[in-house]
Amino acid sequence: MNSSNSLPNGNWELALDRILPTYGHRNWIVIADSAYPAHSNPGITTIATGADHLQVLSEVLDRLSSCEHIRAHVYTDLELKFISEEDAAGVCRYRLALDRLLAAHDTRALEHEQIISRLDQAATLFNILILKTTLRLPYTSVFLNLDCGYWSTDAEARLRARLQAPDLNSASTDVGA
Repeated sequence: MNSSNSLPNGNWELALDRILPTYGHRNWIVIADSAYPAHSNPGITTIATGADHLQVLSEVLDRLSSCEHIRAHVYTDLELKFISEEDAAGVCRYRLALDRLLAAHDTRALEHEQIISRLDQAATLFNILILKTTLRLPYTSVFLNLDCGYWSTDAEARLRARLQAPDLNSASTDVGA
């Protein structure tokens, strides 16, 4: 790995296979367009895949579905919904293909700067992998915020509610009893 934390075109699939077992909740994987910048933060690794955007996204989602320890919250740029074909030829076809690919995933669209802010904040403590693709359409990056695969959001909410109980000292260690 060079000093800019970027890797040239190479076997991104092997890199992903090495990284996925080490990643957990609060790590991110970004499938980025070709203009996405390389970061100077040492917690962010960029790999130029030299591959098609939707192919890379499909492969990452497929590999994530095989991981029992993690699951992904999917974010896309809100701006993508408002880009016209006149301004970015091929964007309508891309949106349709992306919608089909993400149909089975709970996907949330936020303004690009909001997602980048979350990514920057996470990168201060956690590793981020950016898989840079050959796509040349604006606001097409897909952001995967990893979460624990064996602990649900609902279970976490119930745990947090129990922690707020008025008398934690008298709480049973076997809450289900």
